Amino acid sequence: MAKTWFITGTSKGFGREWAEAALDRGDNVAATARHTEPLRPLTERYGAAVLPIQLDVTDRATAFAAVQQSAGHFGSLDIVINNAGYGQLGMVEELSEEEIRAQLETNFFGALWVTQAALPIMREQGSGRILQVTSEGGIRAFPQFGAYHASKWALEGLSESLSQEVAQFGIHITCVEPGPYSTDWGSAGLRRSEQNPGYEAVRKGIDRSSWQRGDPRATRSAILKVVDAERPPLRILFGKSLGPVTEEYQQRLATWTEWEPVSLEAFGDPDPGSVTTIA
Repeated sequence: MAKTWFITGTSKGFGREWAEAALDRGDNVAATARHTEPLRPLTERYGAAVLPIQLDVTDRATAFAAVQQSAGHFGSLDIVINNAGYGQLGMVEELSEEEIRAQLETNFFGALWVTQAALPIMREQGSGRILQVTSEGGIRAFPQFGAYHASKWALEGLSESLSQEVAQFGIHITCVEPGPYSTDWGSAGLRRSEQNPGYEAVRKGIDRSSWQRGDPRATRSAILKVVDAERPPLRILFGKSLGPVTEEYQQRLATWTEWEPVSLEAFGDPDPGSVTTIA
């Protein structure tokens, strides 16, 4: 039985790959983008199975309307993928207020608005899958990407809480965490802050030449396995990131363990009669 997908950022990159993966197997896709012209090849090839929608995810009202339009058009809403986003490249000190707010508006709030719009529909259905594209940068961090990490880490935390809130309604949440891939994210998907000369030595010391970049087309079968799984994961890495992520989390555990005496000291002597309640 054909499923209905709602995917943001389908003009290129992962969004385009996943839209085509869904359409190739006979599913329906509400394909959204800031401009619909790049979506024309999809409508020409797949016809009525594609609903092109112009969408700026930072506009909450428009996001709600787009989700409603999709569900009304196809009669259901089975899979939502919040893929739209970009990266702001700049040291934390270099970020302007406009840049950091814009980063959060797109990567975090944009995903939140679409998610909020989809939840009532999925609750009524008693089923649904929401995939948040957070990236490896949603669980670890690198210099120059502070704004990007802030948006993705925020989305990870929001999604983990959400997963516990909606499980009883048959709704599954998954954070998809891609590592480096051979998309145009490093060029068209990046915005750059004005550089502060004081950080020139830091910039020169950054070496990303060893990063292996995966083939975006290889994620097509992977995304289908995730959305079709009876019990999809809360988090899944796409690419060869498990090794460095494991090493980093081992370092975190080691630090917490080393400093546990200080952590316990900070707890003090609890009052046995005190109870904290949250309504």
